[in-house]
Amino acid sequence: MPQTITIPHVTRIEGHARVSIHLDDAGEVSGAQLHVTQIRGFEKFTEGRPYYEMPSITARICGICPVSHLLASVKACDAIMAVRIPPAAKLLRDLLHCAQFVQSHALSFFHLSAPDLLLGMDSDPAARNIAGLIEKHPQIARDGIALRRFGQQAIERMAGERVHPSWTVPGGVNKPLSSATRDAILSEIPVARSIARRTVKLIKSILDQFPEEIASFCNAPTMYAGLTSPAGELRWYDGILRFISQEGESLAAVEDPLDYANFIGEAAMPHSYLKAPYFKPRGFPAGEYRVGPMARLNVAASCGTPEADAELAEYRQRLGERPQSAFFYHYARLIECLHGVERMERLLDERRILDTHVRATAGVNEREGVGIIEAPRGVLIHHYQVDEHGAITWANLIVATGHNNLAMSRGVEQVARHFIHNGKVEEGMLNRVSALIRAYDPCLSCSTHALGQVPLAIDILRPDGVAVQTLTTGQAD
Repeated sequence: MPQTITIPHVTRIEGHARVSIHLDDAGEVSGAQLHVTQIRGFEKFTEGRPYYEMPSITARICGICPVSHLLASVKACDAIMAVRIPPAAKLLRDLLHCAQFVQSHALSFFHLSAPDLLLGMDSDPAARNIAGLIEKHPQIARDGIALRRFGQQAIERMAGERVHPSWTVPGGVNKPLSSATRDAILSEIPVARSIARRTVKLIKSILDQFPEEIASFCNAPTMYAGLTSPAGELRWYDGILRFISQEGESLAAVEDPLDYANFIGEAAMPHSYLKAPYFKPRGFPAGEYRVGPMARLNVAASCGTPEADAELAEYRQRLGERPQSAFFYHYARLIECLHGVERMERLLDERRILDTHVRATAGVNEREGVGIIEAPRGVLIHHYQVDEHGAITWANLIVATGHNNLAMSRGVEQVARHFIHNGKVEEGMLNRVSALIRAYDPCLSCSTHALGQVPLAIDILRPDGVAVQTLTTGQAD
């Protein structure tokens, strides 16, 4: 008899999602869907607000990566003002963004995914969390706390606040960097670099323990998208939006942010509130592509900092030029952590970073503006239209997780097909479906995390919707 297995709460992600897995009469997987079950509405309720309020409003989309939304928003506002921000302001925004990457990547790896990777996919779910990690691997847990604190403190030192800072404004930033602040951040770079090095070494040491996960975690060819410099170096704050094929063929290079709509379409999914962007020239759903750490390393020719480039060379030697299993998002994320620390040091050593001219001022000079950056989870786009007074008349936000929507959905089905047979369902299989989603580090709104007994259950339903059995986490009958 056909059955539907529901994972009502995907845990250890930022936001809320559930998964449905459909079994046929033989108990084999016939399909699966990822459901994002919330809607935020920022694009509508910001209509009528002055454009210069958009950075502080849209930063509230997320408490984990507010800096990413701030920067995408102020770049869109810069375009509306038609200004070129001062060189020091650009350096400072880039520096702030690097700190954001380091803290966010540390959160993703140590707090959200390390329990699976270091305690085991099939370990006791009551202990498969950050508390269990602290008990079994205290030094690694301390490293995670310290690396995230380094990024958060750098943000606070520059911007005055760790979460939702008001320092980044249209036209630049509202206060120059002091030499004391620069020196304080520089003094902490060596420890942060040491932690990043250790953690890259750690992920390399455990890869061979997960052959089935590597084989089944969305291990299929897709296109990739990410920002690079004209020379092909990895870029997070500013760059050319490039699309490549799995074979490395260049499919598009978007230099003018306004041109993004010629290449990115957005589809509605009947089972989810999350939009599904796709590469327009190939149509929907054939235009599936991926963004985020692994995609960025697949698109870029190099990172542009020495230690990260050395690790990238080894990464490609181990996995090939363009790895495709989503399991390798963890590895790529940690290489980016190392790159972020290196780049912060390089930016802090820039002579102009202490310049006091950090803001350009202007009014409405354009009726439309687009800001494109890389958030830790991938390409983030803010697109605004305004009236003659600068009031928002229309807004469109394409968040990083949305770009990966099609791939995550396909990956959920791939994992389910690999691990479920003859109707047999085990808690470890449920965790692997959730772990596939966690590999992308989706940010669906704000953090969702459960300590102790994870609130996960499977309802097995008859075709008429009547529940015939419920399995809770830890039960494998």
